[in-house]
Amino acid sequence: MKICVYGAGAVGGHIAARLAAAGSEVCVVARGEHLAAIRRNGLKLIRGEETISPKVKASERTADLGPQDFVLVTLKATMLGAFAEACAPLLGPRTAVAFVQNGIPWWYAREIERLDPGGKLARAIATERILGGVAYSANDVVEPGVVLNHVPNSNMIVVGEANNENSPRIQKLRALLEQAGMSSPAVEDIRQAIWSKLTVNLGTSTLCTITGANIAEVRSNPQLAELAARLGAEGRAIAGALGVAIERAPQRPGGGQSSGMIQHKPSMLQDYERGRPMEIDAQITAPLALARQKGVPTPTLDLAAALVAYKAAAKGLYTPASAVSS
Repeated sequence: MKICVYGAGAVGGHIAARLAAAGSEVCVVARGEHLAAIRRNGLKLIRGEETISPKVKASERTADLGPQDFVLVTLKATMLGAFAEACAPLLGPRTAVAFVQNGIPWWYAREIERLDPGGKLARAIATERILGGVAYSANDVVEPGVVLNHVPNSNMIVVGEANNENSPRIQKLRALLEQAGMSSPAVEDIRQAIWSKLTVNLGTSTLCTITGANIAEVRSNPQLAELAARLGAEGRAIAGALGVAIERAPQRPGGGQSSGMIQHKPSMLQDYERGRPMEIDAQITAPLALARQKGVPTPTLDLAAALVAYKAAAKGLYTPASAVSS
């Protein structure tokens, strides 16, 4: 099978290396020093005592890679517009595109314009191509071309059809992920996995970004832990109002949804500290918009969202909707 991982950073690099090592024909889209290192040395993945360096075809130009069986898009939500502009050469007649991301994906709530500004993704990706994906995997790019996986025996990539059909292609993708050593259990509704992870992130992403603390520090502080619990409860209430049974979402190997790497900072805080655009719309404002649609009260999330948005905007990493419309 020909598989392109578009965005071979920490999570994407881990997935690409594992698939390539298991025998899939893998190519990656990367940039800069990371791309140069992959071309020179292969994509190196460190996982526990094992290091693998499978050869993958790498380019920053999709025209160099050609049509694929599967495209796994592991970009941050803020970068998806670039994928929409460049994806055409990867798409053959039967290519499926799995969006593996945090928060509410663009295809889930098309009425929320900020998830797909200008409708670029909707025009570029036909509905029948779309797969949803959620990654439960703690990784870092420790140097160009080198990815460190922190939880070698606890990685899970949940994928599903947007319409929840148990199609042959989704069965094939799950089998490829499983053969590569990543748990990929069946899910009756991919939205269950999306909301299961999101309800955790609503507490950690917001509070860690506001305070600058890591996950362990937030959970060990009684006041912050209580706020995190409230944020999670509000997230579960939104999911319930949407008819999503998050208690039926798959669990990682060993149980639960957390990687156990609680000394880490969530990706939103990492983006803030590194001066990168922040996924506030996908992870915070989209859930709030869905709450408004269903009349679900979210007082704690309203406050947290305002604080995160203000902090991000002050650093030039986010443009609130009010600023766009004014």
